[in-house]
Amino acid sequence: MRSPEFPPWGDCCQARNFGHGSVVCVCNATYCDSPGAVKLPPVGQFLSFLSSKAGSRLEKRQGQVQENSTGAALRLSIVPYQHYQKIKGFGGAMTDAAAINILSLSAGAQDQLLRQYFAPEGIEYNMVRVPMASCDFSTHLYTYTDTPGDYNLTSFTLEKEDTQMKIPLLQKAQALSPRPLSLFASAWSAPAWMKTNDALTGKGSLKGQPGGPEYKTWAQYYIRFLEEYGKYNLSFWAVTTGNEPTAGEMTNYSFQALGFTPKTQRDWVAKDIGPALHRAFPETRIIMLDDNRLLLPYWAKAVLSDIHAARYIHGIGVHWYFDKFAPADITLSTTHHLYPEYFLIGTEACAGWTPLDRGVTLGSWERAEDYAHDIMEDLNNYVVGWTDWNLALNPEGGPNWVKNFVDSTIIVDQKQDVFYKQPTFYSMAHYSKFLWEGSQRVGVSYSQRSSLESSAFIRPDQSVVLVILNRSEEDIPFEVWDPAVGFLSASAPAHSILTFLWATV
Repeated sequence: MRSPEFPPWGDCCQARNFGHGSVVCVCNATYCDSPGAVKLPPVGQFLSFLSSKAGSRLEKRQGQVQENSTGAALRLSIVPYQHYQKIKGFGGAMTDAAAINILSLSAGAQDQLLRQYFAPEGIEYNMVRVPMASCDFSTHLYTYTDTPGDYNLTSFTLEKEDTQMKIPLLQKAQALSPRPLSLFASAWSAPAWMKTNDALTGKGSLKGQPGGPEYKTWAQYYIRFLEEYGKYNLSFWAVTTGNEPTAGEMTNYSFQALGFTPKTQRDWVAKDIGPALHRAFPETRIIMLDDNRLLLPYWAKAVLSDIHAARYIHGIGVHWYFDKFAPADITLSTTHHLYPEYFLIGTEACAGWTPLDRGVTLGSWERAEDYAHDIMEDLNNYVVGWTDWNLALNPEGGPNWVKNFVDSTIIVDQKQDVFYKQPTFYSMAHYSKFLWEGSQRVGVSYSQRSSLESSAFIRPDQSVVLVILNRSEEDIPFEVWDPAVGFLSASAPAHSILTFLWATV
């Protein structure tokens, strides 16, 4: 089937409404809306970018900074001397499913899709999560060494999902990005022969105890993975201690998992993976937890109170599931204040995961607001970055061997050789495009109570980024006061996300 004809000009969204509250932007091999490279305006002017339920998608405007107040009832003041965490970045996961969907497109459409994420004219992702072997977003179960008793890992070998799919796409993404991508790897399960249940799925942990043969071999498995990817000129910024360790503690868990308690994770880091990684890849960081934030600060206390484990750990990874039941201040901020030298980072999130709201919903603005709100809440509670789940899925929300279908920021329609950029893609863009690595969060104060949510940052070039989320039904006029430059007059339309950018020097 031939792809739709699009105009060869312009950068506006080719909108399509599937009846779910807002629109998707349709892209093909020759056309895709793109924010373009953003040039900082001169001091005295500002840029604003608007995405809204009504259909705006990173709609750009330029305005003049005023010397005097506009008299707006609501004033948001930048407080530049209130310094918080520095940003690491934003991204998504190159799962088997994501790679399958991207590669199902024509060469031209593949290039367009990767440019949307990684190129300077796109939304400039700088992080990618890479599963080690299979997860539920694979077409089948596998690890890299399924030979029983192979403690020396002599049979260790990457699969075609790595060498023919994920690795070539990661190389292309890196070539498109003006900066080195920060890759981080997460394993779902150890080989079945290393596990108490002799299976990749269900309730099971490593046999024996930390320091024993299975734990040592599992640490070496990580090293071998990094070595094999290194042969393709792909180096990893970090590894996590394993995806959702609590899943492997659940009876009848339906897909790949490896159970750890806080105590076994602590001791595995201290005795096995910590020393092994430090010897082989001293620059690669270890991110603990990689599970839901409602486990904090309990899990962090259990691991980081041990000096032998704590010396090898750099950060704490959190997933967004059940965030509504885990207030950010009690979980994230408390953990930051207890352990300020360890960064907090979002390592997985997706829409469409709950039984009552399952799978792909094309054009859902509600999901865009959920993303924008969660990212902002995380950033306002010391999180340094936020990683989406699958970079691309099909219209069903897969492939997924256990039919755990969810949504994605990009949905690929192979039959038409098109892909749809979901509203959530633009939620990510409002942060990833503008918050460079090294940007520092600063304070924002309100002149009165407001339903507007906000987060402000000073970038390494001393420019200011302010992100505003309006989840209300009303248009809300306001002004921004930056003591360094003056007043910005603005209005946040109902159900919208706004990003402002201005220079101070």
